[in-house]
Amino acid sequence: MEYFNATRRTGRNSGWCFSFVLVVAGFVLPASVASAGGVTPDGTQPGLTHPILEPMNCQLCHGEFDDDNNIEPYPTWSGSMMANSARDPLFWAALDVANNDVPGIGDFCLRCHTPSAWLAGRSEPPAGSVDGCGLLGNLDEPNNDFDGVSCHLCHRMMVNENPPPGQDEVYFENGSFWIDDEDCTTPGSGPCRRGPYDYPGGAGEPPHQWEFSEYHVDSDICGNCHNITSPLLTLIDENGDDTGIPYPIERTFKEWQQSDYAIPDGGGNSMQSCQACHMPDATEDPVFACVFQETNRTGDLPVHQFAGGNTWVPQVLKGEYPALDRADEFDATVAWAFDMLQNRSAVVELTAPEEVTPGEMLDVAVRVTNLSGHKLPTGYTEGRRVWLNVQARDAEGDLFWESGAYDAATGDLTQDEQIKIYQAKPGIWNANGTMECDVADAMGRPEFHFVLNNCQASDNRIPPLGFTGGDDIETRPVGYTYPETFVGSGVLVNYDLTDYQIPVPANTPLPLTVEATLNYQTMSKEYVEFLRDQAIENSFPDDCLPRTDGLPNMSRAEILYDFWERYDRSPPVNMAGAMVGIDGSAVDIPAVSPVGMVLLAGGLLVVGFRRLRRGSLIP
Repeated sequence: MEYFNATRRTGRNSGWCFSFVLVVAGFVLPASVASAGGVTPDGTQPGLTHPILEPMNCQLCHGEFDDDNNIEPYPTWSGSMMANSARDPLFWAALDVANNDVPGIGDFCLRCHTPSAWLAGRSEPPAGSVDGCGLLGNLDEPNNDFDGVSCHLCHRMMVNENPPPGQDEVYFENGSFWIDDEDCTTPGSGPCRRGPYDYPGGAGEPPHQWEFSEYHVDSDICGNCHNITSPLLTLIDENGDDTGIPYPIERTFKEWQQSDYAIPDGGGNSMQSCQACHMPDATEDPVFACVFQETNRTGDLPVHQFAGGNTWVPQVLKGEYPALDRADEFDATVAWAFDMLQNRSAVVELTAPEEVTPGEMLDVAVRVTNLSGHKLPTGYTEGRRVWLNVQARDAEGDLFWESGAYDAATGDLTQDEQIKIYQAKPGIWNANGTMECDVADAMGRPEFHFVLNNCQASDNRIPPLGFTGGDDIETRPVGYTYPETFVGSGVLVNYDLTDYQIPVPANTPLPLTVEATLNYQTMSKEYVEFLRDQAIENSFPDDCLPRTDGLPNMSRAEILYDFWERYDRSPPVNMAGAMVGIDGSAVDIPAVSPVGMVLLAGGLLVVGFRRLRRGSLIP
C-alpha cells in the first residue's frame, strides 16, 4: 500500500491533515484526490467559531407543548433516522469495511452521519478518529455526537453568497454544506437559526436569532447528503472504458431532479419537493411550531418526520437503547415509514386470462408503477431491494406455484428462474481477468465494497414519473430497458411489466387464485453476512462506541448480525399487491387506497391494493 498525506482546503476555516490509500486492490486511485485537498474539501470545514448546539437546546421550546397532535419539531425528529444516523448499527458495520478497504476514508462517511462531530474535528486524528471512536457521549443516550443530523446543524445551513476562491455558493453532494458561523443581525448573539418563516414587523418573532431562508423550503438542501459521489474513483462503463466521471455512489437527489416532481406543472402535476413527501405539512387546526403558540401554522408547519423506507432500524434502536427514552418517537417513525411504503410508493396490477386448463401453462402479467419522486428503491444500494412475490393457489387454497418465495425463519429469498428483484448492483471492474463488473468474490459470495466500487453491473430500479435520465450515465438503467413514454420523448416510463408462466398441474381443482405482492427490504441476508464475514476474516476490533450498559465483546458487524437475528432478520414490508380469480372465481379484494386508484400518468384505473401487515402497522 502507498499512502499520501493530504491537507484539506480551508473553506472558511483552517485545514486538517490525514492519510489515505492511493493503491487499493490492484488498481490506482486517481492522483486528483491529492490536488482536491482530501476527500471532503468543499463547504465549511472543522473549526467553527460557534459550535453546533445540542438538540436539547431546541427541545425546550419546540417539543412537549402539544399533547394532542404528533407534530412538534423535536419529538417527530428524534425518532427519525436523521436524528439517529450515528446510532445506525448498519452504518457502523459498513464503516469498518470501508476503513479496511481504504484506511482513512471513514472521515468521508462521518461527515454526513455525524456532521456536528465532523465540524468539531472529532472525525479524524489528532482530535478524533475515522472509526468514530473519538465521538463524545454514549451511543444509547441523547444530546451528543450520536444525534446525527441535528436541529442546529440543519438550521444553520445556508447558501454562501461569498465563498472562498475556487468554491461554489452551494453544493449538492457529499455533505459539502455551508454553515452560518457569523453573528446574526436579529436580537441576541450567535449565528442565525434559518427556517421557512418571516416575521414582518416583529409579530410572533422568536426569542432567538432567526432569518428567513428560501433554502430551507427548497429541495436543494436535501442534495447535501442524498447525492454521494466517490472522492477516489471514476466510473468505468460496461465496455471497460474510464468515463472520467467521479463514480456516483448514490443519486436520490438527482433522480428527483430528473423527474416531473422537480418541474412546476411538469407532466400535468404540480411540483413536489422532497419536503412535501418527507416533511408533510400538519393539517390539524390549530397547530403551532413552538411553546409560545402565538401563530397558527395549520397547513404551513412541516412535520419533521423524515420518513423513508426503513422500518427495521428504529425498532432495533427502541429495543436496544431504552436510555434514549424515545420509544413513542421510534414507534411513530416506524408507522410513518410503513405509511410511506404502503400508501405513497407503488401500485401493483395483475392481469390474467379468464379461463385456464389444468395441465397447461397459465400466462399472467404484473405491472409495478413507481409513485415516488425517485427510483424505486433509491438511496444506499447495498443490501436494499424490492421484489415481487407471485403465488398461485387452487380452489382449496393450496399453493402449487410461487416465485420470489421468502423464508422469514432464515432470511433466504429463493432465486427462482422467474424472480423479479428491483435493485442496483455496483461492483469492481476486473481489468486483469473477466473484464466485467464483479459483484462477487473468488468464492462466489456477493460482496459490497462501496468505497472500492467503480462500475455498475446492473440497475433495474423503476424510474420516477417523467424521468429524463435514460441517457445520463450516472442515473440510467443498466442491463435493463425502460421504454420511452413515446418514441423520441426522452422520458422513460415509471412502471415495469413482468410476464410469468405458471405451470398448472393436471387435475388441479378450479377456480384458481393468483396474487402478486411487492416487498421492500432494508437489508438482505447476503449483505449482513458479508459484513459479518469481513469482520471475522479481517479481525476487526471490538466496538469502541460507549454505552451505559458497557461495551460488547464483539465487532460492529457481529453486533449487527446479532440484532438481525433477534429482530426478525430485517423483515420485508408488503408494499402493494393485486389478486385475480380465474375461471370465474370470486375473490375478495381489499379496498384500494384512494391514492392508488389513479396512476399519475394518465388516470388509469388500477385493480390492486396496498397491503397492511396483518395485525398492526408496528410489528
